Amino acid sequence: MNTAEPNVILRGGISPYLTDDQRIRYVEDPDEKLKLLRGNRYEHFEPTPESETRDGVQLRVFVWVGGAKLAE
Repeated sequence: MNTAEPNVILRGGISPYLTDDQRIRYVEDPDEKLKLLRGNRYEHFEPTPESETRDGVQLRVFVWVGGAKLAE
């Protein structure tokens, strides 16, 4: 289990597999694109220069840039 403090928030996207509470998370390198496996697809997010504060924690904003289904 990952016990690192959340450092990013994910905005946008259409995946029903990504709930609101899963959008605040820890990523190892907040300057790199994020490829997140959800259900039968990958959701792609990119970092922005924006940040927001939630519950006193500064979070880097990532925005959804697309998705791709897994190859069969």
